[in-house]
Amino acid sequence: MPRSATVKNLRPQPQFPLDTHPEVSLDFDRVKKHLAKHGYKKPVLLIDLDIVRAKTKRFRAALPRVRPHFAVKANPDPRVLKVLIQEGSGFEIASIAELDLLLSLGVPVAEIFYSNPMKSRAYLEYAAAKGVEWYVVDCVEEVVKVKSVKADAKMYLRIDAPNIGSDWPLAGKFGAHMNDVPEIILAAAACQADLAGVTFHVGSQCLNPENWRVGMERARKVFASMRTAGLKPRLLNLGGGYPVRHVKPMPSIETIADLINRELRHFGPEIQIIAEPGRYLVSDAGYFICRVVGTATRNDQRWMYWDAGVFGGVIETTEGLRYNIYTDRDGEPVAWNVAGPTCDSVDVVMRDELLPGDLQEGDFIFIKNAGAYTTAYASNFNGFPLPDVATIGS
Repeated sequence: MPRSATVKNLRPQPQFPLDTHPEVSLDFDRVKKHLAKHGYKKPVLLIDLDIVRAKTKRFRAALPRVRPHFAVKANPDPRVLKVLIQEGSGFEIASIAELDLLLSLGVPVAEIFYSNPMKSRAYLEYAAAKGVEWYVVDCVEEVVKVKSVKADAKMYLRIDAPNIGSDWPLAGKFGAHMNDVPEIILAAAACQADLAGVTFHVGSQCLNPENWRVGMERARKVFASMRTAGLKPRLLNLGGGYPVRHVKPMPSIETIADLINRELRHFGPEIQIIAEPGRYLVSDAGYFICRVVGTATRNDQRWMYWDAGVFGGVIETTEGLRYNIYTDRDGEPVAWNVAGPTCDSVDVVMRDELLPGDLQEGDFIFIKNAGAYTTAYASNFNGFPLPDVATIGS
């Protein structure tokens, strides 16, 4: 059995309701067998498509009124997307490249929601020409822009929601504050825009189900204001943030669903309910495999360099996300600074990380539950190759 890193969480976390529902992850023996059979040329993300399928079914079973619209940015591999299509998922996009990818796979354009709150006019024109119907907005300017490009566009307003207890808070860059909402509604009514829904985001890897309750409570208030202005709300988008297991306890989708399902009783049948899970549907299905290219000791500090770093798929650690990391070594854990292979000084993925002290050049590193936001973030910076994506299952 491989040795796992003993990882400390650097951010103090409030306590939230947790439970013991089992979580399914890609079996490590299957990872080793794949590596033995296919060898290793460069970093690779191994995805079990059966787990993607199972996680989608589990999400739908827990939230029967909520149709998932997969956040394509989490993992745009076509093989993953095909499984999600088969399981009846819709999709959420942030760019026209993602739109083209989905259309090439035969996804009906009516099932594609454009959830990037700030879209270039050229991208809007392209999406409108392809038939995209739903567009997110979070300010007066974007309402006017979307309306000017596509007069009959259906818009949904992204509002601010608490991100308390999220490993990766997303509040600030997007989301209309509640005191901004009246002006946006009035502007939509004035230009006869079809502002028809509300969405929010509770933060990525959210461990606090109460964030969804507050978001839904705010959405009800916004719906009431819309109706007063003569608008016809008919969409509630619960966003993303549904967590997966890494190094901390977490609320299961069933625990989160208990709260969401209770709150949904306040929304009538005329309201379509969707959500935008990304990480939840694909993360547990993956192991990210990379290799140690060298080690060094400087000023009494141990440094370890991997052939994948901030620019090669392991970027989320820089914002506090922690993975379970396995190796074939069994030495006593010591503090390592872990960096990627590029010559950029920002390419440091972890500091003072407890990993086996006998790790050395050529050893493999196995990062568990890394099916989301790894290869999707990777680039060719400094000339290093993009990681591969391999799949098992069907």
